Amino acid sequence: MVPEIDLAWRRGIRPEPPIPVSDWADRHRILPPTSAEPGRWRTDRTPYLRAVMDALSTASPYERVVLMKGAQTGGSEAGLNWLGYIIQNAPGIAMLVMPSLDMVRRNTTVRIDPLIEATPALRELVAAPRSRDAGNSLFRKSFPGGQLVMTGANSAVGLRSTPVRYLFLDEVDGYPGDADGEGDPVDLAIQRTATFRGRRKIYMVSTPTLKGHSRIEAAFEHSDRRFYHVPCLHCGEMAPITWARIRWSEGRRDQAHLVCEACGGVHHEHEKPRLLAAGEWRATAEGDGRTAGFHLSALYSPWETWAEIAAEHGRVRKDPPRLQVWVNTKLGESWEDQAGDTVPADPLMARRENWGEALPASAAVLTAGVDVQGDRIEVQIVGWGRDEEAWVIDYRVLWGDPSGPRLWSDLDMVLQATFPHPAGLDLPVRAAAIDTGGHHTKMAYEFCRTRLARRIWAIKGR
Repeated sequence: MVPEIDLAWRRGIRPEPPIPVSDWADRHRILPPTSAEPGRWRTDRTPYLRAVMDALSTASPYERVVLMKGAQTGGSEAGLNWLGYIIQNAPGIAMLVMPSLDMVRRNTTVRIDPLIEATPALRELVAAPRSRDAGNSLFRKSFPGGQLVMTGANSAVGLRSTPVRYLFLDEVDGYPGDADGEGDPVDLAIQRTATFRGRRKIYMVSTPTLKGHSRIEAAFEHSDRRFYHVPCLHCGEMAPITWARIRWSEGRRDQAHLVCEACGGVHHEHEKPRLLAAGEWRATAEGDGRTAGFHLSALYSPWETWAEIAAEHGRVRKDPPRLQVWVNTKLGESWEDQAGDTVPADPLMARRENWGEALPASAAVLTAGVDVQGDRIEVQIVGWGRDEEAWVIDYRVLWGDPSGPRLWSDLDMVLQATFPHPAGLDLPVRAAAIDTGGHHTKMAYEFCRTRLARRIWAIKGR
C-alpha cells in the first residue's frame, strides 16, 4: 500500500483520543520566531484559556464556545491551538471564517503557515507551503482525514461551499451585515454544520463593537455567561478583575493596582500571575447546556499592565471615538452610542423638584427596581401617589461582585431602609422587582426566593 494512503487509512479508522485541546497545545504547539514569546506553548502563561480550549475538545459536551474579549488576551491563539488539535487528533472538515478574503490571505501567511511550519506534529501532516500540492494554498490546507477551508465573511460562495464539522468564526463583529445579498454570514456559516449536529464544534470569538449591533455580545448573552474569578491574596474572596477595582493615587496612573472590594487588600502587577493561576471560571446564567460563553478583558492579559491600561484611559477618556476603542479593546465591552436622541442635562436638571430629606406629601407607597450588572447592582427607589404620579426618591450604585454574598447583603440593607414622611411616619420599601434576565441569574433568584414575604420578586426586564 502507498505510504500516504496507508497513513490516511489508519488515521481514518483510529478512534478520537480523549486528550483535551490544552494538553495537545502544551505537548505539541511551537510558537514561531515572529511571536512575542517564541518557543513551546505554555497554557500556564494564560491559564484562563484552558477552559476555553478544553470546551472545544471532542469529549466536551458543548457545541458552541463564545469568547467576548479584549485585545491581547490570546483568544485567537486558542483557536489556532484548536485547529492544530483537529489536524492531528480529530481530523475532519474545518472552516475558518474571517471578516474578508483579504484578511484570510494575510492570516494564512502570518499565522496559519507559521503555525504549521513551527510545529513538527503538524508539519509532517500538511504539505509544505508553496509546493505543487494543491492541498496547501492560501484558502485550503489538506491533511489526512480532513481539510481546513478558509474564507471571508464577504464571500457567500465560500460560506456555502461544503458541510463542515468544525467552524472557527474569528472577529465576528467585523463581518459585513450581508454576504453578497444572501443573508447574514454567521447564519450561512453555521448552516454548514447542520449535518454534524451533536458532534459539531463552533468557536465564535471577537472584540465587541456597538451595543445592540454586536454579534459577539448577542451570542455571549445567550450563553451561560462565565467570568474569570481570581482570589484576593489577603482574604481569599473570589471576584472578577473589573475596571471598577483598578485604583491609583491622584495623578499616579503609573501606579495602578487592583483592590479587593471585600477587605480593601491591594494587589500589584507583579502578583497578577499568582492571581491568574488560582482563578476559576464561574457561570452567571443557566444557558442552554450546549453553549459555553466566556468574557475576558485585557485586564487579565500578561502582555498588558494595569498601569498601561489606566494611562491610556487617561489619554482618551474625553474623546468619545477613542474612548470607544478603549472600551472595546481593553474592557472587552460593547460601546453604547450616545449620539442619538439625547436630552440636554442642564434644562432637565433645572426642572427637578427639591424635596429635601422628607418625602413628597403625596407619596404614599415606595417601590424599588433593581438591575444586576457584571460588577455592580443598581437600585432605584420610587415614591407613588394618586393617579400614578411618581417621584424618584433615591438611586444607588452598589459596586462589587454579584456572584458573592457581600454585595447582596448590601442590597438587602438598602431595601430595608425607611424614609421620613411629612405625616410623621417612616415609609419602608413595600415591594421590589429584580431583573433576572441579565447577569448572575442564579444569585438573583436565590435572593428573591428567601424574601417573598417582603414582596421582593424576580422579573424578566424588557
